[in-house]
Amino acid sequence: MACWNPDIEMMSKKDLDDLQLGLLKDLVRKNYERSPFYRQKMLNNNVRPEDIRTLDDVVKLPFMSKKDLRDNYPDRLFTASKREIVRYHASSGTTGKPTIVGYTRNDIEMWSESLGRALRSAGLGADDVVQVANTYGLFTGGLGFHYAAEKIGAAVVPASTGNTERQIQMIEDLGVTAMAATPSYLIYVGEVAEKIGYDLRNSTLRTGLLGAEPWSDKMRDRIQNWLGVKGINCFGASELSGPLWSECEDQCGIHLWRDIALVEIIDPETGERLGPGERGELVITMLQKEAFPIIRYRMGDITMIENDKCSCGRDHPRMMRITGRVDDMLIIRGINVFPSQVEHCLHTNPEVGNEFQIIVERRGALDDMMVKVELKPEAFTDNILELNALRERISSRLRSSLNVGAKIELVPPGSLPRFEGKAKRVVDRREI
Repeated sequence: MACWNPDIEMMSKKDLDDLQLGLLKDLVRKNYERSPFYRQKMLNNNVRPEDIRTLDDVVKLPFMSKKDLRDNYPDRLFTASKREIVRYHASSGTTGKPTIVGYTRNDIEMWSESLGRALRSAGLGADDVVQVANTYGLFTGGLGFHYAAEKIGAAVVPASTGNTERQIQMIEDLGVTAMAATPSYLIYVGEVAEKIGYDLRNSTLRTGLLGAEPWSDKMRDRIQNWLGVKGINCFGASELSGPLWSECEDQCGIHLWRDIALVEIIDPETGERLGPGERGELVITMLQKEAFPIIRYRMGDITMIENDKCSCGRDHPRMMRITGRVDDMLIIRGINVFPSQVEHCLHTNPEVGNEFQIIVERRGALDDMMVKVELKPEAFTDNILELNALRERISSRLRSSLNVGAKIELVPPGSLPRFEGKAKRVVDRREI
């Protein structure tokens, strides 16, 4: 088993408890003293630093949300001086006003240390060449993987996004062994490779560091079986620093280092804390951030945490597959629908390609959902009877899986939009 920092990664649960409690107490005390925002929120909740005596006492602290970040744009939540800030990043702002994140030198070190451990646990090291196909710039993905890969001694190809044939050329010419990208972009790389007659299965590429958008186990199966690339699920967010964590080689959940973050799962409706194995909204407290502290931040991601020891031997909690987001969850005729559910169901049909699009409209008082489904080249035909039978089969499986009906439109290969960044699967035209 590969470790980057075995003293932390292999620490016992009891020692991790003690370490995490000490970091939590220190975090709360510092922010009560230095941050007008946190001090006021704690006073509003009648909690003071001395009230945090155990790890369970974290529930006494107030939640933080995206609205708090937007209301204090750009830097009113920072607790470091401008002289201590060495870098800024920003969110895309695709769902509203962007958020600005500042970093001290220690924040940059913590970020690369966390993701460096993750990449090492995924089996990467000094013999690897990591092609970073995430965006560089204000988005945190590119530089996050870049510095983490360099930290563990790997060589980095800073390819960024786009220019896909050039990306394939780099894989061939430089012996690239791992690619950091969105899962949808890696699939697109595979499609372009096929078009130009290049077989990724015969290349040196063996690991995909994949994240920044929801994806399913079925999609992972497809990537691994079709491209011969092991799909490692990665996670992070610009508010937290950037990509911070990943699965280990055993691929059974994302390891969330306990000296970096304290994680909780709550009921998104009531805010009450849920237990291990219960699915709800992810809440994260970053224990070592200096410039932009994060305490009990509601991520909006729907997932669950397992606290049992991983088969790799690590005792850090593992975050299971994200099934959607609280704020992009679709409600169709009273039924909760996540795009990842639709994706999972579609990929149980061998004729279905990699791309789909959900279009939601309101007709009269009822919601109407249509799913455009791209077929594989070998499945596309002008035989109407065959297409009708396939459409009915997909519709039936979706209805059974989602408990709500959806119209199916089968479209030719390559006809739906491709994305170099996060895939946009939903077009919601309802006026509610």
